Amino acid sequence: MPDAASDQLSTVFFALADPTRRSILARLAEGPASIGELAAPFHLSLATVSRHITLLERAGLVGKERNAQWRTVHLHAARLEEADAWLAPYRAFFDQRFDALETHLKSMKTTTEE
Repeated sequence: MPDAASDQLSTVFFALADPTRRSILARLAEGPASIGELAAPFHLSLATVSRHITLLERAGLVGKERNAQWRTVHLHAARLEEADAWLAPYRAFFDQRFDALETHLKSMKTTTEE
């Protein structure tokens, strides 16, 4: 049975599965922005972008802050760090595989040059 941490991780990966939400996160990595600023590059309504932000907020990837009449959205990098930590063993696995492939290709190149 999944624990609370893995359930949160599922929510994070679900949020990251959408390219619009990933683009929003990439923009927020540059600094806080209003919903209007986040919506500008997309051909989406403010309501649609707001729904994307709500899902990102539920996943713990972003937060909203109210400054006077303006509401800004900012990145919460800690959740991304948790996802990155979960992916780390797989990254190591693929690094080993790529290293082995590189060694094999070098040995093939040496063999064909002889």
